[in-house]
Amino acid sequence: MLSQQDREAEFENIKRRIHTKLVDKLDLSRVGELEGDVLRREIRLVVEHLCDTEDTFLNRNERDRLVEEVLDETFGLGPMELLLKDPTISEIMVNGPKNVYVEKSGKLVKTSTVFRDNKHLLQIIDRIVSRVGRRVDEVCPMVDARLPDGSRVNAIIPPLALDGASVTIRRFGSNPLKLEDLLNYKSLTPEMVMLLEGAMKAKLNILISGGTGSGKTTLLNTLSSFISNDDRIVTIEDAAELQLQQDHVVRLETRPPNIEGKGRISATDLVKNSLRMRPDRIIIGECRGGETLDMLQAMNTGHDGSLTTCHANTPRDAIARLETMIMMAGFEMPMKAMRSQIASAVNLIVQSNRLQGGPRKVTHITEIIGMEQDTIVMQDIFKFVKDGVDENGRCIGHFVSTGIRPTFMDRLESAGVRLPASTFRERVMLRD
Repeated sequence: MLSQQDREAEFENIKRRIHTKLVDKLDLSRVGELEGDVLRREIRLVVEHLCDTEDTFLNRNERDRLVEEVLDETFGLGPMELLLKDPTISEIMVNGPKNVYVEKSGKLVKTSTVFRDNKHLLQIIDRIVSRVGRRVDEVCPMVDARLPDGSRVNAIIPPLALDGASVTIRRFGSNPLKLEDLLNYKSLTPEMVMLLEGAMKAKLNILISGGTGSGKTTLLNTLSSFISNDDRIVTIEDAAELQLQQDHVVRLETRPPNIEGKGRISATDLVKNSLRMRPDRIIIGECRGGETLDMLQAMNTGHDGSLTTCHANTPRDAIARLETMIMMAGFEMPMKAMRSQIASAVNLIVQSNRLQGGPRKVTHITEIIGMEQDTIVMQDIFKFVKDGVDENGRCIGHFVSTGIRPTFMDRLESAGVRLPASTFRERVMLRD
């Protein structure tokens, strides 16, 4: 009687043999002619026939599992396919072939998923990046890519990754979170939604700031749903992950250098090019370098209603980060002129944070109202106040309206947006 460990090892050996035989049997010219579902059905029959030729003692469940895993190995992402089919998983982290973690409900959990070895993991990574025309090898050992459902992938391989290749997949899914979902999760309040919807319709320029995994891209997708179908939108990203619902969208994606170190197209190049494409609004997935200055100039020169995100922990930090990124463009600009550019370009900062225990909240909606001497003047309209943690270690708190009426209300009203006077009354709006 074989032990569980020996049985699992035997299962892997059988799977490898069948997969090798399948690759030898496939008629690649015919494979290219068949649709995905039809192809999978036909290959399933071949795999089942190959199982019959193996002298094994697999039970029915093991046999079904073997067929599915061979199909995943042939057409999908191998061991990761099962994780990608689980809608409750928001992030997949592969730390070498034997350590795979996932994030569920804001908590990290180690899974039983493993790859055969580092070579097997590298094959899966290569399959992911080659689909989007990118590559990963010793010359270019880091890569950003995306899956067909829009999920973002980052991979880094040896020699930079010391314990085997590392892959991080940020799930977005084919059905992105909608406004109703964010309200149900108490990520923000109806009053905040009304203000943000009005700001989008009045074509205010909005900066979404937050830390890694705080929900910036989800919020950007949600705000974009308020954009009119009549607007021409140009999006600029490193790895395309925005899922805009409008008809008139032009999607641009940066390009890394080729094997000779040439041919790189940066976000700065794409922002400059987008200005010649007659956009009504420009959306940059994330500002992280010199393109920030071009984005601010676009906001100041008739491309109202533009959106972008940046990494920062508070609205005031977001301003400091913009200043740093402008300096990365290589221009010697006086601090006052730089801050004046920011103050006239950005109308609202929406701060999204991932709090202790996993909840994601819009913690500030802050208006930039201008300059006083060398300082950018800001005021919070809505904010989230932390009260502590519950018995499960999750942060709890309440949303408050500060009682300040935004100075851009005339722009909202001229765009046909009328908010009730009580919207900005000082009070507690919602408790966790």
